[in-house]
Amino acid sequence: MKQTALILAAILLLLIIATLGGAFFIVTETEQVVITQFGRPVGEAIVTPGLKMKVPFLQQANYFDKRFLEWDGQPNEVPTADKRFIFVDTYARWHITEPLLFFQRLKDEDGAQSRLDDILDGETRNTIAKHELIEVVRSTNRAFAISPDDTGEETVKKIKYGRGTLEQEVMKNASDRVKDLGIEILDFRFKRTNYSQVDRPKVYERMISERKRIAERFRSEGAGEAARINGDRDRELKTITSEAYRQAQEIQGKADAEAADIYAAAYNRNPDFYRFLKTMEVYQGTVDQSTTLLLGSKGEFLKYLDQSR
Repeated sequence: MKQTALILAAILLLLIIATLGGAFFIVTETEQVVITQFGRPVGEAIVTPGLKMKVPFLQQANYFDKRFLEWDGQPNEVPTADKRFIFVDTYARWHITEPLLFFQRLKDEDGAQSRLDDILDGETRNTIAKHELIEVVRSTNRAFAISPDDTGEETVKKIKYGRGTLEQEVMKNASDRVKDLGIEILDFRFKRTNYSQVDRPKVYERMISERKRIAERFRSEGAGEAARINGDRDRELKTITSEAYRQAQEIQGKADAEAADIYAAAYNRNPDFYRFLKTMEVYQGTVDQSTTLLLGSKGEFLKYLDQSR
């Protein structure tokens, strides 16, 4: 009986020592573990979740994330093949594929982030330096919203590779360099590109001058269209005026002809009376209170005045 109690007590003591010494540890679904003894890996990496055991006090569990991890690069000034200096901000996604190799080469995630800084920044610089700026900016040769004449020289050029191809090139070259580090690069993108501080004022000035040139072209086109409209208006106005004048002359001619016919009919009916009326009209138009006339006794103009006495 005492022997059994001693055995149970020994077992209980071992369990307490194992618990206090960290013999048991839990691996979750998002974790993977490398066991080390005196700083050196022991056995294979643990990638399955559950309750695990190790030698207490002597061995240590090193946890690594199974999930996709983020790498966010710092904006760097990079030269392009056409001698433009631009700031490029990048980001990538990666994960640990071989925990044991990862631990041996990089130790932890901070070491991996530092190594990715060197690799991805270097490959970004190398790739951009081999291509012109337009290849970094554009992805396709889609049509512009405005005509090519209204854009700069760069945007008129057709791209051969494009932004997506350059991103894939950086990712491929970087992936080849991280194969022996126990990690895999899943994605790489140019987050933002911008001109350097030195070039920005020149770019802005160029943009402003281009906008002014386009505005001046629109103004000149508008002035030309206004001149055309005014010319059409003046031509139509002259056409209308001349047609109205022609009709007025026709009406006046007809009226004069009718008046002449009436006068002729009246003259034929009573010539003496017609001559009398016309003479009176002449008197009314030429003679007033201040008029002095010198007339011959045999003149036609004096005949009716002489008869009135």
